[in-house]
Amino acid sequence: MKVVSAKSEGDVMLTERQELILKTIIQDFTKTHEPVGSKTVMNQLAIKVSSATIRNEMAVLEEHGLIEKTHSSSGRVPSTEGYRYYLDNLVQPLQLPEEMYNQIGYQFDQPFNQVDEIVKEAARILSDLTDYTAFAEGPEAKNVSITGFRIVPLAPRQVMAILVTSDGSVKNQLYTLPRHISGDEIEQAVRLINDQLVGKNLSEINKQTFEQLSSSQIVGKNTPEFLELLEAVIKDAASEQMYVDGQLNLLNNTENSDLKAIKSLYELINSSSLAGELIDLSDSPSHYPVHVRLGAELENDLLKDFSLVTAEYSVGHYGRGTIALLGPRNMPYSEMIGLMEYFRQELARKLLDYYGRFK
Repeated sequence: MKVVSAKSEGDVMLTERQELILKTIIQDFTKTHEPVGSKTVMNQLAIKVSSATIRNEMAVLEEHGLIEKTHSSSGRVPSTEGYRYYLDNLVQPLQLPEEMYNQIGYQFDQPFNQVDEIVKEAARILSDLTDYTAFAEGPEAKNVSITGFRIVPLAPRQVMAILVTSDGSVKNQLYTLPRHISGDEIEQAVRLINDQLVGKNLSEINKQTFEQLSSSQIVGKNTPEFLELLEAVIKDAASEQMYVDGQLNLLNNTENSDLKAIKSLYELINSSSLAGELIDLSDSPSHYPVHVRLGAELENDLLKDFSLVTAEYSVGHYGRGTIALLGPRNMPYSEMIGLMEYFRQELARKLLDYYGRFK
């Protein structure tokens, strides 16, 4: 399997032995978090090579910028370029342990009442399995139509607008109406809005739709108030929902002790819009199911010590969504890529099963 990269590894060409040594260094460093020396490589290498030969080959890898010295040891650690070469040329996804397959199946094997519940649970499962920060973005609202709209009074002037869609989702918004709107006007507005919008696909509702509703004067001079409420709840229903789980794992997966930087990182992860930009795959080739970007490729200095593993899942004509893991740069990529390959298919299957209830 080839994993898509954010940039090319350049003109570096390694021999098979050099690749084996680089792979061994990365795998050992992933397990021990300690610099790797030539004797360690010699003991783990699948081929018989002298320690002197390994030192010479490691010197070549260092010249290429694929491994680097640390101040505290004579051993070597992978560089960003070394990880990039490994991800582009050498990594192979591993099959998951049986208990991990069972855990995914068990946690997904529960009744869900809305798409958002499934997507939110997906983020929680991924975080639980890896101890990393997990993201799950729901599929875009394609072929989903409005089946009902209601306004429920909660208190004087305060109401809840409820929108129900054909995939079983229920969206609501709290709103404070002007004093001069009566109960009869609310009922009339709901009736007319339902007449106009029930059966319409969410993707078809746009600025022109609201202009037409406004010109029809739904409830006379109070039209803007009702349309503002309607537009807010429809916008929420049509948006791709982003869920994040395991934010506190950021503290365990960073070497940064700067509290201000950690706070900024936490705020970045918890911002739906910024998180959405972070895991956006629109510029990536769609034929690669799993994408790995290293910290230096994430264009945010707060993330320089991390890696982001992202995968897209497809729910047929209902659309596509994205899942992602943010973890340390020396994460076990073979295991994580294998996990994301399997998980994206299981999430898609669960969502298709859910959508099948509404056919």
